[in-house]
Amino acid sequence: MNQNTQSEYYVGAFLVVISAITFSTAGLFTKGVEAGSWDVIFWRGFFAAAFTTVWTINRGALRQNFFGMGYSGLAIAVVGALGTAAFISSFKLTAIANVSLIYAVSPLIAALLAWFVIGEKVSSRMMAGCVGALLGVAIIVSGSLGQISLNGDLLALWMTTAMALIMVIYRKYPDTPGAGPAVLSSVLLLPFAAIFGNPFDVERTEVYVLSAFGLLFAIASVTLAEGAKRIPSGQTALLSSLETPLAPVFAFILLTEIPNIATFLGGSVVLFAVLFSIRNNT
Repeated sequence: MNQNTQSEYYVGAFLVVISAITFSTAGLFTKGVEAGSWDVIFWRGFFAAAFTTVWTINRGALRQNFFGMGYSGLAIAVVGALGTAAFISSFKLTAIANVSLIYAVSPLIAALLAWFVIGEKVSSRMMAGCVGALLGVAIIVSGSLGQISLNGDLLALWMTTAMALIMVIYRKYPDTPGAGPAVLSSVLLLPFAAIFGNPFDVERTEVYVLSAFGLLFAIASVTLAEGAKRIPSGQTALLSSLETPLAPVFAFILLTEIPNIATFLGGSVVLFAVLFSIRNNT
């Protein structure tokens, strides 16, 4: 790895870590308001799109981001919209810890997709760690069998798959802009959220809270997109999994949300597997 490549790698890793920390607050915003899932999706999307667009204009990159995204950008926007709808809804149906721990399986999905789609090599250590992460997710989901939280767990798993696919698309097409697809992803959801929810009946104080959510989501989306261009898909997913231990801690401190035994056991397996995999890339 030459100096320029190494520098790009470290920049990419830093951006993905920032994204992970920011994403770890999503459950707090979603569960911290009385508004329903579609209402949260509407206002988060509206403000995220607005903040990202303003940021893009200030950088003088409006044309590049919105008119130069190409088919890869359109694909990312559609996949991102589907993933976001599942992501927000999952928090309303299951524990924050479950969502964040299930997301940690994204290295397996991203690595396998990258292997099939772009021929990116996957080390035996990473594969072993990813299989362990999948086992941990199975344990977590087993604790929700027969409960409504199972729906939330399954939505979280779909969101994980969507995010992994986005990472691979950016890795395959690194020239795809980050801001444009992120904005379009939010805009695509607005009419559905307006139809299925009641966003204009949400209390003003909660709208303010959701505007902050939109700002943080905009930051997380852009930093993830820019970081994913610079490092392998599997490593992007692994670094993104750093939100795994943060989200449950925030949920416990601020919402006194205590995970069940299956989540503790499965989460321990997931964290061990992720750390085992990361060790191969440090």
